[in-house]
Amino acid sequence: MSSDTATGDGHDMAGHGSDGGEMDGADMDGAEMDGGEMNGMMTESQMNELSQATGAELDQLYLELMIAHHEGAIEMAQTELKDGKNPAALKLAQEIIDTQEAEIEQMQDLLNADQ
Repeated sequence: MSSDTATGDGHDMAGHGSDGGEMDGADMDGAEMDGGEMNGMMTESQMNELSQATGAELDQLYLELMIAHHEGAIEMAQTELKDGKNPAALKLAQEIIDTQEAEIEQMQDLLNADQ
């Protein structure tokens, strides 16, 4: 797990790079990109809620938000597979789908174990 990102998966949850710079086309809370909604990106309100949570509430909220984040990554990767042309990007998109789906399953198992 990488220690230089908020999620450890090479992506941070707010849609910002690890250098703190904002992604092109994203508003400050990362919810919009080029006029369309970007699935899986935390809003400022969700970030605040997460930072205020503790214990089991934090665990549950973290897992729920990370599942949504991973689902957004899968959606983006599926678009690349459908419309992309670069063989390396297509291979990476499939790898992202495979790993993110496996991580979603792990997170769902953790959520279900707490119930």
